[in-house]
Amino acid sequence: MLPKKVETGFNQQIKNEFDSAYLYLSAAAYFMAENLEGMAHWMQVQYGEEVKHAMKFYDEIHDRSGRVELLALAKPKAQWKSPMEVWKDAYKHERFITGKIDDLAALARKEGDNAALEFLQWFVDEQVEEEQQVLKIVQTLERIGEGGIAVTMLDRELGQRKE
Repeated sequence: MLPKKVETGFNQQIKNEFDSAYLYLSAAAYFMAENLEGMAHWMQVQYGEEVKHAMKFYDEIHDRSGRVELLALAKPKAQWKSPMEVWKDAYKHERFITGKIDDLAALARKEGDNAALEFLQWFVDEQVEEEQQVLKIVQTLERIGEGGIAVTMLDRELGQRKE
């Protein structure tokens, strides 16, 4: 059985993951409007990943005889000054999610919930990967700047991301 405090934390994390999905979908819409279809594609793929993450928490709650409570989602940011600002916001958000996963692991440890700790390890590893992916794009944009052919080439590269 899922401890009540862990259940509450997992329900909050479902919201956090759907907030992430919403942010990435909004960023995809921004990139489409800016004619950066490769970046939009990358964000759409990430949107799908975030929905899958939310559903992992959803399923875990059910598998452990808990009760899912869907919380209200926040309206995501819709306008940015530049592609760089989008990617920096995405990186900041991934760091926020990493902190939330770390908080859940600490809670599970405090509650003596070893099953939750094992479940959360996948998310710990996933967050390392997600932060690294977005930071690499930020660093690439910092190196090449935001204008010219290099951004077009990066856009094409990001459009190759597999779903």
